[in-house]
Amino acid sequence: MSNLVTDLKTLKQESENPGTYLKDSSINLDNIYQLTTKRFFDLTISLLFLLFVGWWLFLVISLLIVLESKGPVFYKQMRHGQNNVPFYCMKFRSMKFSPKGHFKQATKDDPRITKVGKFLRKTSLDELPQFLNVFMGEMSIVGPRPHAIVMNRDYSTKIENFMSRHMVKPGITGLAQAKGFRGEILSDFDINSRLKLDLFYIKKWSVLLDLKIIIMTINCLLFENENAY
Repeated sequence: MSNLVTDLKTLKQESENPGTYLKDSSINLDNIYQLTTKRFFDLTISLLFLLFVGWWLFLVISLLIVLESKGPVFYKQMRHGQNNVPFYCMKFRSMKFSPKGHFKQATKDDPRITKVGKFLRKTSLDELPQFLNVFMGEMSIVGPRPHAIVMNRDYSTKIENFMSRHMVKPGITGLAQAKGFRGEILSDFDINSRLKLDLFYIKKWSVLLDLKIIIMTINCLLFENENAY
């Protein structure tokens, strides 16, 4: 059994020492007006989605998952949130259920992925439960994508100021994903490019930038989705 849950106290201690990169620079999302504006944007979109689309779409997807394989409908994984505070990131389960499974990044043609899961991952429908994370204030619609904690710990020892990407709430989508950097991380170029785009977003945030990233993400899902598996 993964010890992520038992490590909760240790993880919370990490939040006391967030990355220092950008702290002395001019960044957005650092005053009450900007934070309130972004939270209102997140609440409005997440609430509208859950009320008019989420409730019935969740039922359909849940039924498909249950009919194909045994196990829970939702997959919850502890990840770092804002200021490195851990939270449970929610997804629809897209792999065969393994109660004692340890984290392993999904790969192309991964045998663990179910038939329904393959469709959910290809269309990113498996990420929809994160609208609940947004509604609860743990995530944002747009922001740096949260990585598994074991990945963060690994990259933070190799890349200077890597944890600075957690200065803001993680997002369902982000600038890096809108630019095509999604799915499996295969090289140093992949992770360094993601970090660069995440830090750019933190410095340049605006409502218009969030809207642009959402539009770019939709375009990426429809026409440039080869990295989704």
